[in-house]
Amino acid sequence: MLDLSTWNLSVPTDPKPTEITTQQIAAGYKSIYFTRTSSQVSFWVPVTGSHTSDSVYPRTELRETLPDGSIYNWFYRSADNELRATPSVEQVPSQNKVVIGQIHSKSPYSGDGEPLLKLQYHYIPSQGSGRIEALIRNHPTDDTSVNVPILDGVTLGQALTYSLRVTSSGNLGIRVQSSDGREKYYGKTLSTTWSKQLLYFKAGAYIADNYGPSTEGARVVFYHLNLAHR
Repeated sequence: MLDLSTWNLSVPTDPKPTEITTQQIAAGYKSIYFTRTSSQVSFWVPVTGSHTSDSVYPRTELRETLPDGSIYNWFYRSADNELRATPSVEQVPSQNKVVIGQIHSKSPYSGDGEPLLKLQYHYIPSQGSGRIEALIRNHPTDDTSVNVPILDGVTLGQALTYSLRVTSSGNLGIRVQSSDGREKYYGKTLSTTWSKQLLYFKAGAYIADNYGPSTEGARVVFYHLNLAHR
């Protein structure tokens, strides 16, 4: 199921990004950055795209909302929280990386926050394929994240299914399965410092690259997208 009913969308328009509301998505929004059919949506982000105030890199990325379009943030202890998606990475920029899913965070006091987790596709030209890797912060205040390799040998254009899950007891689980049947799982218990941070899911195409021609960028197609708080 491709459920877009609880997301808004940031697109890297010139001179600054535009937020596409949940209602606009429901009404069938399409653009050069976000195209759709009855069975898939395609995210395009060029390296020349504009960026949000908290980043120097462009993105075409969904952000979790409530069905009425209002922003939704949650504490992990309130439910069993999971994002499931089936994307394929069709193109990467010259830096060969694109983030296809996130668990982001926000302080309920200051409003600041860094991602708890970025799920990234990293293409390796010498191998002719890519790796799915998780960039995980151990604590909300960490300046850097730990790179955890999850699944190798994922080619451009190959579909994969991933699950990003945080249970009410603070267990983080990442599961990735390739279309050829290979599956890997990574899990860890989160530091209790994360229990004080509001969290939210993101999905789409976010690149750490902002140099090159307008034809350079990342394209990611999603065939399934669903989130749940049980």
